[in-house]
Amino acid sequence: MSDPDTSGEASPFHVDYEAVFRAFPGPALLLTPDLAMVDANDAFLGRSGRGRRDLAGRAVFEVFPVDSSDPEAPGSQLRASVDRVLATGRQDAMPLRRYELETPGRPGELENRYWSPVNAPVLGPDGQVALIISRVEEVTELVRIRAALQEAGDALSDEVTMTAGLLARSQDLQELNERLRLAHSREREIAISLQRAMLPPVPAGFSEVAVRYRPATSSLNVCGDWYDVLDLGQDRLAVAVGDVVGHGLEAAGVMGQLRSALSAAVRATGEPATALKTLALQALTIEGALAATALQTIVDRTAHTITYSRAGHLPPLLLHPDGCAAEVLDEVVDPPLGVWDIDTVRNQASHSYEPGATLVLYTDGLIERRGEDIDTGLERLTDSLTRHRDLDPEDLASALLTDVHPIGDGPDDDTALVVVRL
Repeated sequence: MSDPDTSGEASPFHVDYEAVFRAFPGPALLLTPDLAMVDANDAFLGRSGRGRRDLAGRAVFEVFPVDSSDPEAPGSQLRASVDRVLATGRQDAMPLRRYELETPGRPGELENRYWSPVNAPVLGPDGQVALIISRVEEVTELVRIRAALQEAGDALSDEVTMTAGLLARSQDLQELNERLRLAHSREREIAISLQRAMLPPVPAGFSEVAVRYRPATSSLNVCGDWYDVLDLGQDRLAVAVGDVVGHGLEAAGVMGQLRSALSAAVRATGEPATALKTLALQALTIEGALAATALQTIVDRTAHTITYSRAGHLPPLLLHPDGCAAEVLDEVVDPPLGVWDIDTVRNQASHSYEPGATLVLYTDGLIERRGEDIDTGLERLTDSLTRHRDLDPEDLASALLTDVHPIGDGPDDDTALVVVRL
C-alpha cells in the first residue's frame, strides 16, 4: 500500500498502512463495492475462524452465506448499507446482527455469533468510493453472559450492567433505524406510484411501440427517468427519453415538469433541437434540473426519416430490417440541459431508415454497471438487440431488460426504455 498524504505536508515517517490494517485490534474486512473481499485483518480472521486465503477475492456471501430473499436478513442489510455508503460517501452503521457460523475446530457445527458492524468508504483519486472498510465489533460473549445471568436471576456486575446498557441502547437504535427504513420504503412506494402516474401510455393506433419503466430495487436511485411518445399528426411520431439526477419524490417531481415541458415544446415547434433549447431554458427555473439529460426524436413515417437531438443523453440505436447490425446514432450531442450557454445553438441530425427497422431509446440504467466502461454496456445492448431482432416490440422490450440488465445485476438505477418498429 502506498502512503497517502492528505495534509499536503511531507511526513517525516514512512507508514506501512497494510501492516497498520492487519494489526488493527478491531475486526475489519476490506470489500469492493460489489461485496468481494479484498483483505481481512488479523482480528477478523481470528474471530471468524477463517484464513486469509479463504477470503481474498471471494464474494462475502459465498463464505458467509445468508438468506438473500429476506429483506431483513444480514445479507440484505449489508447490501443496503454498502449502497448507502456508495450513494453518500459517508460511513453507515448497521443494526446488531446475529450470524450462524461454523464453530472453529468443529466442522459442520454452527453457533450463534453477534456482531455490530459499521461500513466506511475509502475514496479513490476521482473522489468516488473505491473500497469499503467493514468494521465489526463482536458482542457474542456479552449477549451470552447477559442471557445466562438473567435466566439464573443473578445480579449483574457494574461493568456488565454498563455494557448491557450500551447493548440495549444499540438495540434501541436498531429499532429507530428500522422505523426510518420503513419510512423510506413508504416514500419509495409513493415516488414510484407518482412516477408511473406521470408516464403516459402509448398513443392509440401505434401498436408497434413498446414502453417500459423499471424502478431501482432500492430507494437510493429510484425515479427520475422518463419516456414520452406523442402523435404529432401527418404520420409523425415524437419519442423522447430523459434522466434527472436525484431520487425519490424530488426527482419524480422534476421529471414530471421536464417531461410536460418537452412535450409542449415539441408539439409547438416540431423540431427536436428547438424543443430541447426551450426545455433547457425551462430547466434553469427548476431546482434539481440542471444536470438532467434528454433525447428527443421525431419519426416521419412518410419521408422515412428520424430527426433527433441530444442534451447530454446516450445515443439512440437503429436496427436495420436485415437485422445484421444495430447502428448507433451519435452524429450530434450537446451538453445536459443546465450545462449550457443560452446563446449556443442546439444541434440535430436526420437519418433515413428502411421500413421494418427498429428504433430504441433508453436511459443509462439499462447499460451501466459499476466498475465497467459504458461503451461495454452499449455493445452488450446492441448485441442483444441484434440477437432478438425477430421479436415484436413488446417481446423485444422485455427481452432487452432481462437479457442486458437483469434485476440485481450491476448498478442500482431506474430504467426507461422505448422500442419502435418503423
